[in-house]
Amino acid sequence: MSTILDFLTKEIMVLMVAAMPVMELRVAIPMGVSLGMSPLHAMVLGIVGSMIPVPFLLLFLKPIFRKLRKMPAFRRFVEWVTHRTLKKTSRIQKYSLWGLLLFVAVPIPTTGVWSGSIAASLLDMRVKPAFAVIFAGNCIAAVIMMTLSHMAIRF
Repeated sequence: MSTILDFLTKEIMVLMVAAMPVMELRVAIPMGVSLGMSPLHAMVLGIVGSMIPVPFLLLFLKPIFRKLRKMPAFRRFVEWVTHRTLKKTSRIQKYSLWGLLLFVAVPIPTTGVWSGSIAASLLDMRVKPAFAVIFAGNCIAAVIMMTLSHMAIRF
């Protein structure tokens, strides 16, 4: 017997997994479908959950990195993240917002809203256009993952 608490717990789980780096909606949507949600429902929750950290990353990442660079304990980590992200962003640098859209839209490991937000922040992209493009790319990735999840349960 399913209760409202079970229903909300599943939804919160999908939202939380979608908001996590690396996992994002690539894991959240199939997980939601495996928990009995419709692919569309899981997709909507995946989009909402994965967009939660984006404004914070776009607005606060650079100032936080500046402060952390001054602390010896965090300097190496900040340099590693910065180097790793900028190494993968040549297409974003070349094509600007279109490159960011494609980077976020392709649902493969090391791409997505976290990496896209970090790249946009490090490349000094304006917040509003970057947010809009990341949202659009995230929706494209969500449709791809929803389609794959739907095909998996149909066949």
